Amino acid sequence: MSAEIRYKDRSAFFNERLALAALLAFAAPITAQQVNAQGGERSGKEVVELVCASCHATGAQGAPKIGDKAAWGKRASQGLTSLTEHALKGIRQMPAHGGNLKITDLEIGRAVTYMVNQSGGRWVEPVGAKNITAERSGEQVVNAQCAKCHQGGTGGAPKIGDRNAWVPRMKQGIDILVRSAIKGHGGMPPRGGEADLTDVEIKSAITYMFNPVSAPATPRDARAAKAGSPSTAGANHATVDGMDIYMGFAPAESLRAYPADSVERTMHGGIPTGPGYYHANISLLDHVRNAPITGAQVEIKVEELGLSSETKAMEPMAIGAASYGNYLRVKKNTPYSITVRVRAPGSSRTSEARFQHRFD
Repeated sequence: MSAEIRYKDRSAFFNERLALAALLAFAAPITAQQVNAQGGERSGKEVVELVCASCHATGAQGAPKIGDKAAWGKRASQGLTSLTEHALKGIRQMPAHGGNLKITDLEIGRAVTYMVNQSGGRWVEPVGAKNITAERSGEQVVNAQCAKCHQGGTGGAPKIGDRNAWVPRMKQGIDILVRSAIKGHGGMPPRGGEADLTDVEIKSAITYMFNPVSAPATPRDARAAKAGSPSTAGANHATVDGMDIYMGFAPAESLRAYPADSVERTMHGGIPTGPGYYHANISLLDHVRNAPITGAQVEIKVEELGLSSETKAMEPMAIGAASYGNYLRVKKNTPYSITVRVRAPGSSRTSEARFQHRFD
């Protein structure tokens, strides 16, 4: 049986025995409509009529009156995250959750947005059930707003993808840079001029501008990849120089449940002890023939934006042809820039793919 036939079904190849969950199956994102249908949360208007209007309709007890652009404009400049936190915790004469603890965090965020919009704002009403908002991706925020200055470097703004410009700004850590963006800096207004951007969205946008990730490959991109041009195909999959590069991670603690004599327990010198360790896996396929690429030199660089970085050589794995792995130690709930470098057998050049990843 030829390699081309054997590996033609790419999904079958990656389900072969990668018990490390190295090639993670990423679930399709839940749409806003699905979230709303599942949660049944009330709209901002409904919450305002039920709770908030008792004070905000008339301006009772100093509450900013709905429709008062001056009063709400000043408050809106603080951003959705800040205003929502005030409403959740209570502020001055207003009790926590507006005095109705049955109102969810999401509904509070919607009510705030509704009142701002009724008073001259143009915010997007929160739609996510997990957080106060269904955060937009860094790429979405950058394309919609940040690129106006950062694409061309207007007013000295660091250009998207220009690491030499971004690294000095991140020398104290990304959180300092996020706070600067929230408050405004130099010629940039607070929150980049979009007051309804959440703190998380701003952080995602900065992460993206430091290490931009392209959209999924179009058919035209795929043809270019076969010819040798790089194109990114997904959050954990890139097509570069005719190779499909797949990246996956599994917590080290999940591997400790395997039998003591299993190959998973003995790879790379054994499972390291201590918190924060993940097993990284890189799998390689020939993009045209769907055949595994063995004998490659592979290394991975994991970089905490603006702070520390670690580079590891990836070792051929006993399970799964064309898979290379090793252990890394990282921080949870922290965004990382990940660079995978591959030198295919017989090649004099090193191919490079970049990803963003958050270890949850």
